[in-house]
Amino acid sequence: MVEVKLKYGETSLSVDIPDKNLIGIINPRFVNGVGNVEKEILRAISNPIKAPTLDKIAKPGNKVAIVVDDHTRPIKSKIIVKPLLDYLNKIGIQDEDVTIIIGHGSHRKIRLDEAENILGKEILERVNWIPHDANSEDLVYVGETSYKTKVYINKVFHDADVKILTGDVCLHYYAGYGGGRKSVLPAISGIETISHNHAMLTHPKATTGNLDGNPIHLDMTEAARLAKPDFIVNVVMNHKKEIVKAFAGDLEEAFMQGVKLVDQIYKVKVDKQADIVLVSAGGYPSDIDLYQAYKAIDSALRVVKPRGVIVVAAECRDGHGHKVFYEWMKKYQTIEEVEKQIKTNFKLGGHKAYYILKAKQKADIILISKMNPKEVKNVFRLEPAKNLDDALEMAFAKKGKNAKVFIMPEAAKVLPELST
Repeated sequence: MVEVKLKYGETSLSVDIPDKNLIGIINPRFVNGVGNVEKEILRAISNPIKAPTLDKIAKPGNKVAIVVDDHTRPIKSKIIVKPLLDYLNKIGIQDEDVTIIIGHGSHRKIRLDEAENILGKEILERVNWIPHDANSEDLVYVGETSYKTKVYINKVFHDADVKILTGDVCLHYYAGYGGGRKSVLPAISGIETISHNHAMLTHPKATTGNLDGNPIHLDMTEAARLAKPDFIVNVVMNHKKEIVKAFAGDLEEAFMQGVKLVDQIYKVKVDKQADIVLVSAGGYPSDIDLYQAYKAIDSALRVVKPRGVIVVAAECRDGHGHKVFYEWMKKYQTIEEVEKQIKTNFKLGGHKAYYILKAKQKADIILISKMNPKEVKNVFRLEPAKNLDDALEMAFAKKGKNAKVFIMPEAAKVLPELST
């Protein structure tokens, strides 16, 4: 037997897998985090990629806006913001001239305890900070992309003299990668802008780890350029959430350097598929709700056999996570109905219904969570299980006692690729 532990919220679940059934454990490549995070951030800021240094961009008296990720992302933004603020102070920017914008996109507004968790009490007391509101009446129109996306952005960001984006570069299931341009669209964009962009997610090239011909990525990049950011500071983390390297400078050039490192760490070759794939979304906050935890299912689809079983450990302390997601799952019975709605009457959240139904076309999905089992089964059409032992028993009952199993402890963060 092999004991397997999977992150679940802020705890973990464990289960024993018979040796004869286990093919292997799919993990990102391990790369050590840097010893001194602050030093690494300052190194990147002081040596920007294809951009002037901040002391050439920002002058004393300038108003500075800094965009950070919200509570649904794994990075604690204080690790970037603290050295960034110190650097700005050294070049003459006063704390009272800085505003941090929490880039919610279409997510719910952050709670104070969550803001303290990602930024720290010291930073919250040190500078002004605001949550972005995608439905705000004072959003500013900055132009239209070649994809006909009308770009509305946060007014504070628009009006700032110096505009800085921060975040982490990671895999994303339809934008290809997180980071870079996503700190504008969706992070600080209006709901109309986000909806028009995300309606392209059914495009065959809007997939995890792909930027080539990906209309969502290309549209996001155009939108971000219209917002005129001056500087970005992005990091790449290992699966322990340690900073591996920081990248600063130009919106696209610095981001693409981060993408190259993400590929080296998180794209992993496998030579076969399994009957059963047992996954964790990676614990809190990656499994804060089903809306976020879907990313683990997306990765598992690459290594599960057709009509196989995916077992997902995701706490989902906030339940399903999105009203429209819930409504579309209740209203539409087929993926064809959902796809039609996405193309003709897209609403944010509805895309998760599309992805869940699409995943179920390939595999049965068993979910261990804190969600109401009746809701899991009747609304989201997944099979609820009380614990990993029960879930695995259900999976073996479906696929037979000799079924082969893959384990993905960090499924939302790794991209398995079948060897050709």
